[in-house]
Parts: sequence; structure tokens; C-alpha cells
Amino acid sequence: MLRPVPRWGYLVRLEAATLALLPRQGTGEAAGFGQLSPLLVVDSGDGAFSVSVGAPLRLGLWGEHGGRVRREDWDSLSDFGGLVRALQVGADGAPLGGWAGALERYSLLSAHLVRRYSNRTNPDYQPAGAFLTGWAAPLYVEAFTSDVLGARLMGAEVEVDLEHALFGKPRQRQRYTLSVSAVREWGRAGGTSPALTLAHLDAAAVVRVRPEHELHLLAGFGGKPGRGGAWGAVAGVGADWTTPTLLASLRLEARRQRGGFRQGFFGPDYELGRFLAAGAPGQPAAHAPFPDGDSVHGEAWVAWDAVWLGGLLQRHLDFSLGAEVFSWGRVDVDGRAAVQLFGRDVEVAVEGLAVGVGKPGPRHLFSGEARWRFAGRFYALASGGTLLRPQAGGTLRPGAFASFGLGVDHAR
Repeated sequence: MLRPVPRWGYLVRLEAATLALLPRQGTGEAAGFGQLSPLLVVDSGDGAFSVSVGAPLRLGLWGEHGGRVRREDWDSLSDFGGLVRALQVGADGAPLGGWAGALERYSLLSAHLVRRYSNRTNPDYQPAGAFLTGWAAPLYVEAFTSDVLGARLMGAEVEVDLEHALFGKPRQRQRYTLSVSAVREWGRAGGTSPALTLAHLDAAAVVRVRPEHELHLLAGFGGKPGRGGAWGAVAGVGADWTTPTLLASLRLEARRQRGGFRQGFFGPDYELGRFLAAGAPGQPAAHAPFPDGDSVHGEAWVAWDAVWLGGLLQRHLDFSLGAEVFSWGRVDVDGRAAVQLFGRDVEVAVEGLAVGVGKPGPRHLFSGEARWRFAGRFYALASGGTLLRPQAGGTLRPGAFASFGLGVDHAR
């Protein structure tokens, strides 16, 4: 199978839709908007550079925003970061690289502090996050921020290639590694929340290497600096597959947690949990009690394309699922699945989050989207789902949304 020759390309897109924001459980007034969403994408074709800019502009049609732009979309400096949907500099494996824009299911390297985190779970806070990567043998470094325009989550992980450090340049880079990570929550953007610092130490070994797959073992220990008795330990196994049409990753871990610390603390629910933790009435995640216990965590990610696995827009299947089962009866699950059908003319995506299942006060969020290309450059789109909006006083207001519209694009 021949891989396409890389070349510069661009995509211009404009979507016009109606958006209805609906209250649940008698928590507010319904509101309707006309939504215009422009988008410009420029891509080098070789993975070394791409940029995507554009943000939805919502004008009130009825409800409290009638005749006005929705103020919650632009009421803080961080919201203007949402104009950058994605900016990538540096191809995979380059000595320096970076990404800015929406963070969706982002994990910081070993992923024992930041795992499957999304910085836009709060519908009224749409920042641009960023992460930078760099390596100079035997060191590899990754640093990130959840908000480039505000003091929010910031962290880094430094990884040492032990084989290189002890015996010189190895045949395969990063086969035996030791790493340390730390993340600081400043809590000063997107609403105020308690400050918090977590740290973790990890070791990993790749025990089987083949041209298309590898198997690795891992172990780690973490805690809250300055707080005795708050710690966690983890051990697990993982596997990765890579071909021109398939990327897949599986991971299974056994965890032990004490004193309120847990692995993956900054996860898919954190942008809501920082105000109100699931199952902990009136308390943010930083202060909410978390029982001592054990858990099993599993994660799977699969991206497949029948032709060639290119950018995010070209995937016949994109599937991601993470789940953690705790010994004291709690279950957390989040996932997303997207498929392209009928010659890529139809794309359907669904995603969901369920946190604290099996205990009082669980949290659920679900959404779906469908696009149908019916006349070359034109397509119809529909989406809907549930929302939770943080309110003053540390509460979450439940709601729902529904959107219908048309779009047109041109690519070259």
C-alpha cells in the first residue's frame, strides 16, 4: 500500500445553525440562538505544521439573550483562546513540538496525574490549552497548561531513558524509563476553585518489540506534597499497535489509593468536579473525601481507516474508552465513538461520561452528532445532549442542548 505524498492543503468551512439551550428539572429559562461557525484549516501535509482557527458566534433569538450575542461565550480573557481550535508545530518524534487549542482526552505522558482530561467540559469556559514536548537524549520532557491565557492547570513530566544514561545510545529509544511529574492547579480562571498540587514517580519497561506492536510494563507511586498519608501506588501492563491504517492502544492497571489521593485525579470530569465533586454534596474535588481502597483501571483507543490513517478528519473509526472500578463500589466510565459511512458522506459520533456510578449523587453527561454530505460541498448537521453549568456557590445547573443546521466547505 502506497502512502500519499505529503502536500500543503487547506479547508475553509462555514456552518449556520439554530441552537436551543433547554433547562432540566425546572432550573431556568429556555433560550434559542442563531449560530454561525467559520473555520479555516491549513496543513503542511507531513504532520510538521497545521493550524485551525474559528469560533461559533451565537446571537440570541429568544429568551434572556434575545437580540444579543451570548455573553457567556466572551465574558473572560480565556474565552478568546477558543478562537484557536488547533495549532500543531513539529511532527511526531521531532526534537521539539507543540500543540495549542482544545484539549480532548489529553493525558500527560505516563498519565497518572492527568488522564483523558478535557478543558472544555464546562460549556461557559472555552480556553485554549497547550502542551510542549522536547527531547535531548537521554531526557524527554512534556509540559502543558489547560489555559494559555489564565492561571489554571499547569504541569510537566521529565522522563529519563535509563539505558541511554547508563550504557550509551541504545538501539531503541525509551525502552527503559524513569519519570517524575507534577501538576499545579492555580484555580484562578474559568471561575475560582481550590489550589492543589500533585506529584508522581513512574517506571516503565518495553518487554516485547515487534515491527507493528509492542508490550510494556509499568509501575508508579504518587501523592500530595506536604500532606502525609495521601498517596497512591499503581502497576500495570500496556500494548500498542501501529500500521498505516491502524493505531491502537490498550492499558490495564491495578491501583491502591490512600488519604484522598487517586491516580488520574485531573480527568474527564475535572472541569466540573473542581467546583462540585460527584457524590460529595457541596464540596469541590480538592476537598471532597475519597475513601481508601483499591481499583482496576482500563483504557482502550482505536483509530482505523480503510485507506490510510491521516489527520483527524479521515478516520472510518475513532474509538476511545476508559473505565475505573473501585473496591468500595464506585464506577467511573467515559468514552467516545465516531464512524464515517457511505463513502465518508455520513459521520456519526456519540460520547458519554458517567462518574460515581453505584454511589449517591452520580454524574452523567451524554451527547451525539451527525453530519450528512448531500451535495458535494454542502452538508447537514445535527447535535444534541446534556449539559452541566457551574454556578456561583459551587453548584451545577443541569441543562440540555439541541442544534440543527447546514454547512459548506471547500478543501484543496
